[in-house]
Amino acid sequence: MSQNKAHQIVAEARRSKEEREKGYREQALKLFPWICGRCAREFDHKNLRELTVHHTDHNHDNNPADGSNWELLCLYCHDNEHQRYEEQTRYGSKGGAESKGPQATFSPFADLKSMLQKSK
Repeated sequence: MSQNKAHQIVAEARRSKEEREKGYREQALKLFPWICGRCAREFDHKNLRELTVHHTDHNHDNNPADGSNWELLCLYCHDNEHQRYEEQTRYGSKGGAESKGPQATFSPFADLKSMLQKSK
C-alpha cells in the first residue's frame, strides 16, 4: 500500500469519527455515565452497543446539546419504555393503579375474617 493511500484512509477515518461525534448518541455517551437510567446496569466498551439513547419526550428531532431530552437506557428498558408509551397513546393511560380502564370488582378475600371465625 502506498504512503499516500494510507494517509487517505487515516484521514477518512478521522472525518468519519468527527461526523459520528456530532450525532446525539455520541454526545449523550460523552455527557452521561454509561449506566442504564432505569435498571442501573453498568456498561463498558465491550457491551456499549447495548446502551441506547432514549428521547424523554419521544421526539427524535429534539436534540438539545445539553442532553436535557436524553437518557441512557439499556436495550430492554428502552423497549419497555416505548411499549409503555405505545400503550399510553393507544389506551389513554399509563396503566397500573391510575388506569381508567375496566377495574376488577370481585374481591375474593372480602369475607375472609368471617370465614375464619366460622371455622374455629
